[in-house]
Order: sequence, then structure tokens, then C-alpha cells
Amino acid sequence: MLKAERHKYIMSKLAEEQKVVTTDLALALDLSEDTIRRDLNELDNKKLLKKVYGGAIQITEKSVDVFNIDISAEDEKKQIVTKALSLLHDGQVIIMSGGSTNLVFAKLIPSGLKATIYTYSLPIAMQLSQHPNIDLIFIGGKMQKNAMVTIGMDVIQVLSKIKADICFIGASSINVKQGLTEIGYEVSIVKKAMIESSDRVVSMFSSNKLNTKMPHVVCDLSQLDTIVTNLDPEDTRLEEYRKSGVFVL
Repeated sequence: MLKAERHKYIMSKLAEEQKVVTTDLALALDLSEDTIRRDLNELDNKKLLKKVYGGAIQITEKSVDVFNIDISAEDEKKQIVTKALSLLHDGQVIIMSGGSTNLVFAKLIPSGLKATIYTYSLPIAMQLSQHPNIDLIFIGGKMQKNAMVTIGMDVIQVLSKIKADICFIGASSINVKQGLTEIGYEVSIVKKAMIESSDRVVSMFSSNKLNTKMPHVVCDLSQLDTIVTNLDPEDTRLEEYRKSGVFVL
């Protein structure tokens, strides 16, 4: 598909739904997320849309608050992460990956929770810096600018020394055979290190990630303890995942 045709499709979807999601566009057009991000950046530069974390929205007045990051499909993500709040309790050591779903989760963590949270996501660190009772450790390293997360050996070395009770890991794609997969190799390696350092692994994602795959494997389903989606846990689309032994919340 020519770039002009992609741009026309993106603007058409934006006119219909007032927002577009990067992963949805990549699946619909059978393209990489990086290609879609470049398209969205080009359209943003032309002032035709506003690029936001995870997609794009119709142009509105820009926020002057650096803590107020626009998130695509935020209501759906709130529905997902609200289920996972029951997994939190005082005294936990937690690792959080990047991603817009985890960012929404960070926003909704109760103010009374007393825990230690490690993250290599700059937006999540910014959000948690406002939490009164969280001991926050931001893991520094080379910044992947498009996703605003740190990557590389510096991150992996820190993660290898952590003994976490639980980690909350985002997902680009998941299916029964390949498990959790990522579009980027470096991010997949960091997420593997997260899993190795955690007693319990929770992945939260929208149902449109189900039964899809990306090039780089993060982990088998057997390494996930819990998955959390916007679907009812008994939904037939989750049946094979339940059969695999993973707990569906």
C-alpha cells in the first residue's frame, strides 16, 4: 500500500472514531507498528492529527501539563486495569513495564498503597512520582524515544538484581502457541529480564491483541500467571488461554 493510501485510510478512521490506535492500524493494514508510527508522526507534523501515546486523536488544544499524557482508548484500559488493582497490597516489590495500559494502571493505584515500584518507563515514573506512598525507582539506560522507555544492558543488569513479588507487563501481541511477543527485539529482552526477576507475572492488554503475533518472543504462556483483558473471563475467546493454565482475570 502506498503511503498516500495509508494516510487516507488513517484520516478516514480518525474521522469515524475521533481516535486511532497504532496496534489496530498495524493489524488492519498488515504493517509494522514502526511504519504506522512514522505515518502518524508525519501527519502530526502536518497538523492533521495529534500523535499521542499509543495512537493519535483529532487535533485539540495542547495540554501544558507534562504529567497529563493523552492515552488512546483510555476508558477501555481503565476497565482492564481496574480488575488488576485487587492484585496489589502493601509491602510489595513491583516491576512495571512501559505501555499505555500500564500508564493507566499507575494513575489508578490507590493513594494509600505502600509499595516499592521499579519501572523503566519515563511516563509511568512521572505518574508515580506524584504518589504519596510509593517508593519509586526509575531504571535508567538508553532511551527509546518513541516509546519513552529505557533499554539496553544497563536496564537488564538492574533487573537481574531485583527480587520482585509481582510484575505488570504490557503486551504487543499474544497467542496460545507463541505466547507473548513484541515488535522490538530490545524491548523483548528487557521484558524477559522482568519476568526472570519476578515471582508472579501479570500481563494486561486489550482483546485486540489476542491471537496475534510479533517477531520477537518474550515468554511462553506457561510463564504467565495471570492475564487481564477487557473481556469477561468466561468469554469464549479466552477459552484456549484458560485451558493452558493461565489465570484469566
